[in-house]
Amino acid sequence: MATILKQAIPKAEVTASLDQVRETVTGVIADIRERGDDAVRAYSEKFDKWSPDSFRLSAEEIEKIVTSVPQQVIDDIRFVQDQVRTFARHQLDSLREFEVETLPGVKLGQKHIPVQAAGAYIPGGRYPLTASAHMTIVTAKVAGVPRVVACTPPIRGEIPAATVAAAHLAGADEIWLLGGVQAVAAMAVGTDTMQPVNLIAGPGNAYVAEAKRQLFGEIGIDLFAGPTEILVLADDTADPFVCAVDLLSQAEHGPDSPAVLITTSREVAEKTIAEVERLLPGMPTRDFAEPAWRDHGQVHVVDTVDEMYALADEFAFEHVEVLTSEPRLALERMTQYGALFLGEGTCVSFGDKVIGTNHVLPTRGAARYTGGLWVGKYLKTVTYQEVTDTGSQELLGRLCGRASRVELFEGHARSGDVRAAKAAGDELPWNTA
Repeated sequence: MATILKQAIPKAEVTASLDQVRETVTGVIADIRERGDDAVRAYSEKFDKWSPDSFRLSAEEIEKIVTSVPQQVIDDIRFVQDQVRTFARHQLDSLREFEVETLPGVKLGQKHIPVQAAGAYIPGGRYPLTASAHMTIVTAKVAGVPRVVACTPPIRGEIPAATVAAAHLAGADEIWLLGGVQAVAAMAVGTDTMQPVNLIAGPGNAYVAEAKRQLFGEIGIDLFAGPTEILVLADDTADPFVCAVDLLSQAEHGPDSPAVLITTSREVAEKTIAEVERLLPGMPTRDFAEPAWRDHGQVHVVDTVDEMYALADEFAFEHVEVLTSEPRLALERMTQYGALFLGEGTCVSFGDKVIGTNHVLPTRGAARYTGGLWVGKYLKTVTYQEVTDTGSQELLGRLCGRASRVELFEGHARSGDVRAAKAAGDELPWNTA
């Protein structure tokens, strides 16, 4: 049985706040459908105080912005993008196209076709998430997407130069200084100045996530995402200071970011809580991290490692950091998570920023049915069939006729009958002509 030393606010309070988000997003999307660019400009002015002659950056503007970024930043961007690109290429290599002959003259195959246009949303606002450019754009380009549209908001009326540089170096075909619901809706439905895309990927705040949710079906999305989550699993060998630092590293994303500790050691639990309280007052991002910890932080003490992993799977969190004596045991015991970070040497922040795996990951329990963004998300795995042997046409034609009539699909049956007739001269009693 787990002992809860710290609990989060009731789920009902979280749900209530989302209702207002849904209502606002519905109205913005409807307005952009009706008024297009005029509505996009109005919302950009309202929310971002941003209304340039063109939201899309020209090649000359991009070049000027990139040259303004310090060389060390450019070098670091290139290094991280190389890590992301390498991992995405390995993922692509794991996908196999094939063609197999299952019966004489019956060839079945599959191939992978990239979507033809993808939108990459790169959050801005308080935090210019340059890493999201690597994750969304580099991965799309490795998949072979011919047109990638990057959207990122201005920051307090200023161009986020490092983010623009990251998007450009990642291979974006278009870069737009546009954020929020207006960016997602413009990419999805299109306007006079922006051609629509087929799929939108990338993290964002509650409004961006809700816009993607409402537009899903009309376009594809990477996954349903909410606030960043971290779950730290610790045994009695874990350092409470490390536990506390890493919990707060994700709590600073926003005031609604859950940070949870599950441990087999009450001492580790109590010391971690104490370390969090000690560190919080001095954090520059305390205004986000403190309410996140206060309202969404949790600490659970369990009796055994088996209970720890079972409870972790119930959470199905985005990031799971394993600070135990045998961290790789999590690979065997856990089935529901976005990404695992194994051992004290591997922090969640590595995955967020530099290590090469994708940081766009499932939240709000979505890890029960999906993994995170990867190269395969930009690919459509399609199939094809070919029957050239008359014996197989005869066999399949007769079988199709029988199987279809069991289901009362006479039209399907007749299509099969025709193939059997062509191949073997079968009678077509329904063809009275």
